[in-house]
Amino acid sequence: MAKNKKKQHSITTQITLTIVGLVAGTVLLCWLLNVTLLEGYYTRYKQEVLENGFQQINAASEQGILNTSDYDIDFEKICSNGNLTILIITSDGTVVRSSTNGVENLRMQFMEIIMASVQNDDMHLNMKVLKANDNYVMGEKEDTRLESDYLILWGTLADGNLLLARTPLESIKESAQVSNRLLMDVGVVAVIVSGIIIFFVTRRITNPILQLTDISKKMAEFDFDAKYEVKGDNEIEQLGEHMNQLSEILERTISELKSANNELKIDIEKKEQIDEMRKDFLSNVSHELKTPLALIQGYAEGLQECVQDDPESRNFYCEVITDEAEKMNRMVKKLLTLNQLEFGNDAIVMERFDITELIRGVAASNAIILEQKGAILEFDEQPFFVWADEFKIEEVITNYLSNAINHLEGENRIKISYECKQDVVRVSVFNTGKPIPEEDIDNIWIKFYKVDKARTRAYGGSGIGLSIVKAIMDSMHQQCGVINHEDGVEFWIELDTSNRDDNEEEREITIA
Repeated sequence: MAKNKKKQHSITTQITLTIVGLVAGTVLLCWLLNVTLLEGYYTRYKQEVLENGFQQINAASEQGILNTSDYDIDFEKICSNGNLTILIITSDGTVVRSSTNGVENLRMQFMEIIMASVQNDDMHLNMKVLKANDNYVMGEKEDTRLESDYLILWGTLADGNLLLARTPLESIKESAQVSNRLLMDVGVVAVIVSGIIIFFVTRRITNPILQLTDISKKMAEFDFDAKYEVKGDNEIEQLGEHMNQLSEILERTISELKSANNELKIDIEKKEQIDEMRKDFLSNVSHELKTPLALIQGYAEGLQECVQDDPESRNFYCEVITDEAEKMNRMVKKLLTLNQLEFGNDAIVMERFDITELIRGVAASNAIILEQKGAILEFDEQPFFVWADEFKIEEVITNYLSNAINHLEGENRIKISYECKQDVVRVSVFNTGKPIPEEDIDNIWIKFYKVDKARTRAYGGSGIGLSIVKAIMDSMHQQCGVINHEDGVEFWIELDTSNRDDNEEEREITIA
């Protein structure tokens, strides 16, 4: 994260340094051009000033007003505005006009220049000629007395008088130096100020980019809560809005993918469970069929080899074979019933019937077994109507009653009771005997699961009955369960009811 922040802040630094560099380079270039060209440019400008002054005075001489008082002000303007020193003399040396009090020194310099020109001296008294024509000569000359350089123009006016004009070059050089120094000072301040301004302006531009970078990093970590706050309509704000849209799309897509992945996992788990159930089913069926098949095979071989001359033994062997075949037949029928219930192939027919009448019929079918066990059956014989599939509920009650008979101990008491709860009634079948171990309670509804395998085998149980009960109640979207008591076990189911007696207490009748 620190590395990313460093890179993000370097954008501001790079932009600031780039623009400051451009400003500094521009200032430096201007300063170099100023140092190199300003003095020459200024000198050429002064040359134009000298030429313009000569032309204005020459025009006045043509008009004959040069020596009049009316021209005094114009003459002063030419001298002061152009910073010119001008001397006008006649051919015999008489001063006509002068802009300075030191006329003699200026006239002596003028005469030296004229004499040098007449003698055709190439050096022109150390004067560098810059421009010459029929009217005037312009050049650069050093004043040895003052040790300074001047621009000098001298020529003949229209009235025949001579004109000498000069302007100091030192002022030009000084002006150029002052200008260069000012440009350098202003340039340094401009670079510093521009650097500060550009830094903050750049930060204002790059801050949204930094926010978008942080948002993109969170998006890469599947955190889509952070959103960019759009404050304008420029390109960065549009990018932020698009980033928000992208975040929402990614969040929705990833959510859909996770949902699809979870569904796929559930499907895979279901498939694995089905495969595991298939393996367990084959293993349990094989195990359940192995014992009766072994008995049938053994007794059949014994019947064939050993007991041909003993009718009593032959009858016993035949009874065992028939009994084991009957157990196998019952188990296969239960398996087919369970398979139809689990895969939804068995249609549910909901109808209203008297549950008491159904229990009375199941009890009558098991009357002989109840008598053999010495069981006492208690249940309410008052009519009680429920909504369910009558034939499947009969199978449930038959399984519960059969299970209660086979595990009956102690007082040998079986009690069937009702308990009304809003729109359902709980039908319970209780038998005295040993409670079911707590670790086995959740497993008794699983196919072929047996708490006491030896005892189950003794009465011919296959471990499928309670699985059929669970499948039947699930097919009708009703509940079933088991409760341990100190003196026995209670199995229960819940059924829809449309009417009931006002008296919701349990009603019992004892049948010996």
